[in-house]
Amino acid sequence: MLSRQSIARLLQDSNPLLRRFSSMEEQLQPNGFDLTVGEIYRLATPGRMGQDADDRAVSELDLLEFSTDGWLDLLPGPYLVTFSEEVNLPLSLMALCFPRSSLIRSGVSIGTGVGDAGYRGRFQALLVVHHPAGYRLQRGARVAQLVFFPLDTPADQGYAGTYLNENLPTES
Repeated sequence: MLSRQSIARLLQDSNPLLRRFSSMEEQLQPNGFDLTVGEIYRLATPGRMGQDADDRAVSELDLLEFSTDGWLDLLPGPYLVTFSEEVNLPLSLMALCFPRSSLIRSGVSIGTGVGDAGYRGRFQALLVVHHPAGYRLQRGARVAQLVFFPLDTPADQGYAGTYLNENLPTES
């Protein structure tokens, strides 16, 4: 796993590991990098997963609006969170994403997938509010930590799936 020092070096690269983060000092951790809340969506329709790629459909989403002071009150249930930070994994790294322990201690979980070598985009995750009274969340809050692992040899081909370059601003 990459250390704080290795991640910091990769953030200074000409093609940095992460962009559009708000505070390296706050987000850079001993063993990873904290991701912050960008947008939150309610899952509006069911999805499906078949054997073939053509038999896959993700849920349609409804964007939730933060209040003027930047807060959002979430009822119990599932949500999709898009993180603020742009991730740019080189062919020599993969990433795993974990919830911050403060969420877990409040009855909120985050489910994520694998960040494959060559992925570029803004990660999304399933945020589930389990607490029956709900949860209050502020835009920009640090809710997950991305942990990076070097591959034994760089991938000869990077991620080229549906989610490559997802959620990036048009000028990226």
